[in-house]
Amino acid sequence: MAEKEHALSENRINRIGMEVRAVCPAFDADTFARDVVGDFPRLALKARIARTSEGLRTYLPVDGLQAVDVLLRSLPGSPEEAGASTDFGLYIYAPHSHFVAAYCRTGPDLEQALEALRRLTPYFSAEDAMRYFIGDFPTQTFKVIRAWTEDPDHRVRRLVSESTRPTLPWSVNIPVGIDAGLPVLDRLYGDDSRFVTQSVANHLHDIAEDDLGLVLDTLGRWQAEGGAKEKEFDFIARQALRNRLKKGDEAAYEFLGYPSDPPVELSPIRLDRTQLRLGETLGFAADLAASAATKLRVNYVIFSPTKTGRRREKAYVLKTTEAQAGQTIELGKQHPLRSTATVTLMPGTYTLEIHVNGRRSAPVHFQVAEA
Repeated sequence: MAEKEHALSENRINRIGMEVRAVCPAFDADTFARDVVGDFPRLALKARIARTSEGLRTYLPVDGLQAVDVLLRSLPGSPEEAGASTDFGLYIYAPHSHFVAAYCRTGPDLEQALEALRRLTPYFSAEDAMRYFIGDFPTQTFKVIRAWTEDPDHRVRRLVSESTRPTLPWSVNIPVGIDAGLPVLDRLYGDDSRFVTQSVANHLHDIAEDDLGLVLDTLGRWQAEGGAKEKEFDFIARQALRNRLKKGDEAAYEFLGYPSDPPVELSPIRLDRTQLRLGETLGFAADLAASAATKLRVNYVIFSPTKTGRRREKAYVLKTTEAQAGQTIELGKQHPLRSTATVTLMPGTYTLEIHVNGRRSAPVHFQVAEA
């Protein structure tokens, strides 16, 4: 079983059943658990969440908001009492917010349903469920979440940013403009919780994929306003622009203080070997000579073959530093050529480049054979 599927296991379904039965004795916890878990072997995590939500609907003796009230009363006294070790919460409570979105997403239920998600999100972050409400009731939902920017719970404030991201991984798209969340981000970028500002940065990162200029304008405005501490603002800006830096966008480098034409010279790249096998390690080195003081961000980029014939391009941070005039910086890396859960490496011709503040070096090539 994949690790994520363990997040909603038989033991956890049994626990949901016991917690619900403790506040609703008419709930048939044993049949609920047996019915739901019987389908689990063929289901991935998101489908397990939906199946559990469906099971709750089937076996609870009440429905709609009355059922949601049962689920809320079944929660332990706090996320910490429930066993949550991170602000994200526990997957065991993902079906609860799914239930709200699936079975209480109506105009008459809207206010109470959103309040339920506000109460649930400390137990398991409810941004996925929120996006269905944004899709069906954008004006009303944005009005509610705007007020949540002042919520005393940082996990609720983070929900505001996360649920309105243009492209939230593993969730549905929302039919609003990519700038729709900026008014709430204006209220959150100075937050004192890293859980919140990380989401703000990721939200801007999403926008930057389509409109870098809008993100740079927003960051520039926030910088001028001074609503965030300098260290936290720098964190937001770096995280928001991280992919644009990997792509070599001059404007992103310039905003962060990296000159797009730095006063440096890069030596030719030296490879330890040009013939390798999958699973072995690529070693490379180069020297960077600075003729004047400058701020530097150095990436290395590996281009690899794929089954489709297209070349995969993957950038990695090699070094960030402030070089002094006359300084020579030795660059080097041992990079393992191993497949990951998301990328399968293939034999063939590979290419390596080093990018200094986005400026590309001459490429070098090496061959990778089967293991």
